[in-house]
Amino acid sequence: MEATSSAGGRAPRQRRQATAREARALAHPLRLRVLRLCAHEELTNKQLADRLDRDPGTVLHHVRQLVDAGFLEPVPVRTGTSGALEKPYRSTGLSWWLSTPLDAAEADERLAPIEAFQEELREAGPGSVRTFARFILHLSAEDADELDRRIVAVLDEYVQTDRERLDRPAHGGIVVLHRLAD
Repeated sequence: MEATSSAGGRAPRQRRQATAREARALAHPLRLRVLRLCAHEELTNKQLADRLDRDPGTVLHHVRQLVDAGFLEPVPVRTGTSGALEKPYRSTGLSWWLSTPLDAAEADERLAPIEAFQEELREAGPGSVRTFARFILHLSAEDADELDRRIVAVLDEYVQTDRERLDRPAHGGIVVLHRLAD
């Protein structure tokens, strides 16, 4: 999930289950990083490749998958600083409003958001960390569902009003609840 409420000034959406196609599109750390970058500004494939230090062809492959799944949309062609025409993309904000079924996902698909977050955190540096909480809780399946619901509800409230705070610094984060190894 990617919190991008401000893309295009869209009205808040209702959370729903991701389709298999959408879940596959969100199952790669590079695609998740592209979504994060395009949530804040409209970027071309070349700008994305430069920012992510990746081959433009590889990035274009992932951009196309995100466009096909409805997570990115092309915006009008613009003239770049060198006078060349550029085709930028922006996030649609859809990914935040999806619940992805992890029980059917492959192991590397389940870890894609964590890998993307690690890359973003390395890029931002250790001084960027504002809050850190590590914990162990004993929870029933129902307790874990309730904790998840409450955390997501608080985040949804902030996402729905994010466009009101675009003049403030952007913050990222991740919440992962996992069962400890026996």
